[in-house]
Amino acid sequence: MAKWLVKTEPDDYSFDDLVRDGKTIWNGVNNNLALKYLRQIKKNDSLMIYHTGAEKAIVGLATAVSDAYADPDGGSDKQAVVDIRAGAKLSSAVTLATVKAQPRLAQWELPRLGRLSVMPVPEEYWKIVLAMAESTK
Repeated sequence: MAKWLVKTEPDDYSFDDLVRDGKTIWNGVNNNLALKYLRQIKKNDSLMIYHTGAEKAIVGLATAVSDAYADPDGGSDKQAVVDIRAGAKLSSAVTLATVKAQPRLAQWELPRLGRLSVMPVPEEYWKIVLAMAESTK
């Protein structure tokens, strides 16, 4: 199973909204590289949910409950979506500033490519982020 980070504007759709809804269709991705990554998501892959905007933090976990598929409302074969289910909220949010301050995460797309809305999370980085969430509670 692969691991991914997906970004959302919390004023538009927050992690709490996902928890309330239980599951949702993750859509609205337009960047070509982000779409390439989104199309690689498979059922049962793990996801980190990142709030953009003023918050700029990884706040919760989710699971893909479908493989990525063509967006039925996209109007283009290029658009893709994936169904996701809410998981646990992190004990403490892991801010972008905290990620940037961690030298072991310097090569990850999150601190380097600010506008990328879907990206892989290598296993090592996944463990580091979860440990960071636990250590700041």
